[in-house]
Formats: sequence, C-alpha cells, structure tokens
Amino acid sequence: MADYRVPLQDMRFVLFDVLQSPRLWQSLKGLGEVDADTAAAVIEEAAKICEQVIAPLNREADEVGCQWADGEVTSPPGFREAYQVFNEGGWGGLGGNSAYGGMGMPKSLVSAVEEMLQGACMSFGLAPMLTAGACLALDAHGSDQLKALYLPKMYSGEWSGSMDLTEPHAGTDLGMIRTRAEPQADGSYRVNGTKIFITWGEHDMAENIIHLVLAKLPDAPAGTRGISLFLVPKFIPAADGSLGARNAFSCGALEKKMGIKGSATCVMNFDGAQGWLVGEVNQGLACMFTMMNYERVVVGIQALGTAQWAYQNAVAYARERVQSRSPTGPQNPEQEADPLLVHPDVRRMLLTAKAYNEGGRAFYVYVAQWLDTAKYTDDADLRTRAQNRVALLTPVAKAFISDTAFESAVACQQVFGGHGYIREWGQEQFVRDIRITQIYEGTNGIQAMDLMGRKTVAADGALLAEYLTEIRDFITADATALAQLSLADSLNAAVNTLDDITRDLIARAAINPCDIGAAAVEYLHVLGHVSYAYLWAKMACTAKAGEASVFLDSKIKTAQFYFAHLLPRIEGLTASLKQGSGTLMALADEQF
Repeated sequence: MADYRVPLQDMRFVLFDVLQSPRLWQSLKGLGEVDADTAAAVIEEAAKICEQVIAPLNREADEVGCQWADGEVTSPPGFREAYQVFNEGGWGGLGGNSAYGGMGMPKSLVSAVEEMLQGACMSFGLAPMLTAGACLALDAHGSDQLKALYLPKMYSGEWSGSMDLTEPHAGTDLGMIRTRAEPQADGSYRVNGTKIFITWGEHDMAENIIHLVLAKLPDAPAGTRGISLFLVPKFIPAADGSLGARNAFSCGALEKKMGIKGSATCVMNFDGAQGWLVGEVNQGLACMFTMMNYERVVVGIQALGTAQWAYQNAVAYARERVQSRSPTGPQNPEQEADPLLVHPDVRRMLLTAKAYNEGGRAFYVYVAQWLDTAKYTDDADLRTRAQNRVALLTPVAKAFISDTAFESAVACQQVFGGHGYIREWGQEQFVRDIRITQIYEGTNGIQAMDLMGRKTVAADGALLAEYLTEIRDFITADATALAQLSLADSLNAAVNTLDDITRDLIARAAINPCDIGAAAVEYLHVLGHVSYAYLWAKMACTAKAGEASVFLDSKIKTAQFYFAHLLPRIEGLTASLKQGSGTLMALADEQF
C-alpha cells in the first residue's frame, strides 16, 4: 500500500495561481496579514504532521477500532499521542477567533489543511473537525461568559467538542426530537434524553468533552420552531477553567459501523445533565446551522481527501502490476506483460478519479473563499452576494464532492481487480470510509432537496442566475484561451443547459410539487458537473498561461478529459429531468 502524500503542489496551484487566495485575503478586514508565504508555510507544516504522525495510524485504527467498557471509550492505539502532537502545534485553533486564542486563519486556507487531515485518517480527523464546528457555533451565538470559559480550551485541544442532534426516532426530521431541557433557578438547565450517532461523544483523548445538544423546553412550540441549543460539558468547569464534578450523562454504547471504525460513534444518555443555553430560546436550529454549513463543506472535503489516497494507491499499483499487453503492442518486451497503466480502461478509471479529485479540490477552495468573504467583508452588497453563493453551493460541496469521491474510490478499487476487495491493499477501507460522507450531516438526497426546493424553486432561480453570470463573464473574459483549449463551446453549452433545465423545473414545480423531489439529486449533479467544468476551465487557462511543465501539461490534459468524458453526463441527467415525476409516483404502495 502506498504511503499517503499530501498533494501540496496541487494545493498551491489552486490556492495561489488559479483562485489567487492571497489577493482575496488582502481585501478582507482581519485577513490582511495572511500572505502567500504564510499560507505556504502553514500547509507545508501541516503536511508533515499528517503524513508522518496521523496517516500511519489509519490502517490499525480500522482494524482495532474504539473500545467501550462501562461507559468509558478508549481510542485506537496512537490516537492520544497524535492528538497531543496535533494540538501542540496549534492546529485545532487554526481558524478560531483570535480574541480567544485561535489563529484566525481564513477558511480557504484551513480547508486545505482539513483535506490533508481527513485524507490521512478520517476517523482521527473527525475529532478536531467536530471541535472546530462546535467552536464556530459557540463563537457566533454563545454568551461572552461561555465563550471566554470554553473557547480557549477548545482551540487548544484540551477540551474537545461534539454535536448531539439525532435521536433513535428522529433523524433528519429534528422537529420530532424528545430531549427536554428544564430551566433551573441558577440560570442553567437540566437536560434529559437519548442521542444516537454522536461522533466522538466519548473518548480518552481530551480531558473534557463539550456537547452541543438540541433539546426542547417544556413550553416550546411544536416542530423545529421549538428547538433550543445547550452546551453540556462532560466535566463542569469552575470559573477559572479547572474541572469539577462529572456531569450526569454517559455513553451507553458504541455503534458497530461499516467504516470509520477508528472513530467513536456513540449512544449518549443525558440523565438530568447540567447545561447552558447557547443563543436564544427556540433558535437552536439556526445556531446549529452556523456550524453545519461549515461542517457540510468539510464532509465533502473528508470524502475527497480519502479518495486522494485511494487514487495515489491505485496509481502506484497500476505502475507496478503487470497484466496482459498494450493494445498497441508490447511496451516492456523484456517482461512477460505490460504494466496496468498502458490499458485504456485502467486509464479511464484513474483519470476519472484524478479529474473528480482535482476538480473537487478547486471547488471546495472556491466555496471556502465565499465563506471567507461572507464573514469578513465590510461591503454589504458583497456580503449578500457571498451569502447567496454559499447558500447555493453548500449542498453541492457536501453532496457532489462526496458522491464523486465515492465513485473515484470505487474506480480506484477496481484498478486492483480482486486485490482491491481484500484487506491487504487498503482500497476496501477507503470505499467503506467514504460511504458515510454521503449519509451524515444530512443525506445527499436531503442536500439535493435543499438545493432544489429552498435554494432554486423558492428563490425563483435568482441564486443560480448570479452564479451563471459569473461563469459567463469568465467565458467572455478568457474567450481566446478557452477557444485555444477547445473548451469554450462545451462550457457555454453546459451553462445554457443548466439555465434552461432550471427554468423548466421551476415552472413544473408550480404545477406538481412532486417534481421537486423527483428532480433533486439529478439536478444537483448537473450543477455539480457544470461547477467542476467552470473550475477545470479556470485551471486549464491558468496552466496555459504558465511556464511549460509536466505538472501544467497534466492539468490541461485532465481538463480536456473532463470536458470530453465526464461533463457530457449532464446530457443524460437533463433527459431524465425533463420526464418529471410521473413514472416515479405511478406505482401503488403495495406494488413495491
């Protein structure tokens, strides 16, 4: 199995050359001190830890997993030590508020570090990911007292974070939750209920675990309007941060899972646990979504990071494994067969993974730049535009990146033939681990429904129109380079196809509401493919303008492969979208 290597050259290319992140940072209040040299040093140092300390844990963590005994959870071998190394470097607070000990780095830089962390070991990476997300929600909505007490310890990694949403009877439909919070005379609350699927809800890596728990007050309105958010620590701290009594909740069990076996997925039982309100009463879902918008982008990044290692592994195998002869004749006559890499179908699988992985990397940085703009700009109109772009593309960043990363990992497993199905080569773990990214943080079907229903139909296509204007402006500005690369006509046609099918779907949804759900996933994939085409076109134009090199030549050729073989998938998707929901809804219930 090939060792994991952070794709630093590609990260630098996307961050600095294609999307020119330092120029954006200089224009935003609070990010002016972050320049290209600082960013390069950050990703290079992070790469060392991910490659040398965290990636070597991935295989054994999958084999051993977490262990539960009497409510206590033991992390896999090496996790505690790696967690200490990671936090000693300040990586847990990389994007945190500097007023409370964070480093205040932009999301577009942090996202690159998140990819390498998740790519090195997704099970391990989930712990700092959830802590960072909890910090975001607390920083945005918590009281000054809560922030001063909890954020410095969470940024340092001394305390970790977890979010507690799902209940046995309530998955996506959070309005059905039964966890209750009873107000107390001292201003705190007593929380009672059971939560499931709580990642790193219990472990031995940090001295305290801070849970953000969704619950309802006794007199709360029905449904999602009655949800509040509560901070519930494992150990109740004193005002100086020293740990006091153990709180009244425990881990009842660990889930037995298909993948990410090195992470603790917990059943959490709250038995009158003491907690504190975060944000306003009955506004818990809005508070949680502050975190979830970021987390959903990171879920896509998780999948891509893992698919990147699967690709590296498959390329190494395809170069070494000899099987059959090239269609054009023996390439290595001195051997009994040629390497797998000479075969067109093997190249198809590897190029599909390469095109989706590198396209996804550019796309997540692009989305992260809009997150940075929305957070830091002083320009009210630009902030609105940034918020609109984030709203439109967050479901795509979560769902399309994870869907294509899963496809990439399966393709890379297929390169190995039968060896890809057994434990020895590691490919089957990548497939199992990525699979969860299509499910948690809102299934990809839910993401698609959000995109189709709230972000497209309800907005009458306005959010998409802004985005398509940007792409069309790029096509006009770079017309000569795009024509020379033979990409202009295809990109323009894809944009028009997306525009036309959007107008058609909005019109049909007004007549038949089932058409929204019927179209959602396929529509998200059309938008995803067009978005990747946009970013691949930008990468190809940047590569063409640069000094000739093997790396830049590979960018141009991979872009042309994407346009020739993957972008045309939108034609089949739009043909299906035009059919409406009739055949989907035609069967009676008893016919299934």
